[in-house]
Amino acid sequence: MRMPRKLDADSQIGRRLRLRDLHLFFTVVQWGSMAKAAAHLGMSQPAVSAIVANLEDALGVKLFDRHPHGVVPTPYGQALLRRGRAAFDELKQGVRDIEGLADPSAGEVHLGCPESIAASILPAIIDQVVERHPRITVHVSQVGTAALDFRELRERKFDLVIARIDAPLDASLGEDLVVERLFNDTIVLATAAASKWARRKTAHISELQDAWWILTPPGTINAAVVTDAFKAAGLEAPKPKLVTFSAHLRAHLAASGRFVTAIPLSALRANARQFGLKALPIKLPVRPWPVAIVMLKDRTLSPIVQRFIEGARDVSTMMSRAK
Repeated sequence: MRMPRKLDADSQIGRRLRLRDLHLFFTVVQWGSMAKAAAHLGMSQPAVSAIVANLEDALGVKLFDRHPHGVVPTPYGQALLRRGRAAFDELKQGVRDIEGLADPSAGEVHLGCPESIAASILPAIIDQVVERHPRITVHVSQVGTAALDFRELRERKFDLVIARIDAPLDASLGEDLVVERLFNDTIVLATAAASKWARRKTAHISELQDAWWILTPPGTINAAVVTDAFKAAGLEAPKPKLVTFSAHLRAHLAASGRFVTAIPLSALRANARQFGLKALPIKLPVRPWPVAIVMLKDRTLSPIVQRFIEGARDVSTMMSRAK
């Protein structure tokens, strides 16, 4: 096996490993093909191949395994990708820090969250933060509720993720992550305020066994709480008419008064007036559902991201006091 060439960090790396070449290396990894990377960068394939060859010569290792349909990084390539991505991110954060020093109220925040967060607490956070820092730009990307593996966060595409953590916060989500609880959400049953169920002052879960239910997939906390409530009453859980993660779809259908759904209390409060929803007077098994900020442990955040986090804390505190 070809051994990596030892490079003197001061005299060699600065001359042999250029940022432009590393960016090209990342692009080849992203596209999995020299030809596709060349087309994306507006370069010729021989030029891309030559730069990759120069990188391999500088490091003394093979960075890619070539296949008929493209390339995949070798373990050496994976190591360079992991460390190089962190280096590029630190440079980007340095630029953002400079921008923050010049204008602390300006800058960008890249946030990932599931739809249930975007449909509940996030609007209030953004409203407050933009009012305090009118030159901020917030980029929100939806992440799947069912697979919170924080891949985009680890790839440094997001500054932070706001998510509902269906696990004890003392359970490790990864040694490279920091989890900060904002508040504990709870599950409530909701339907249209004008429905026959919502008009009653008291109700029992057994009266809803034949209702048209909207639930999240089996195994999720929403569905589990409903199942536990029916089991506690000695009844089988109802078969839902609709199974979905979409908070907006659940709210729209529940607003008709023909459906009942289990949603987070924060989502009900954020959407009750718009959709005419009301919580049913039915006690459910208590199961705290932490809403938390997840960040990379060793990543330095820009000043404007830190201000966004402060805004999230303030809104969460106000919501907790309102309970």
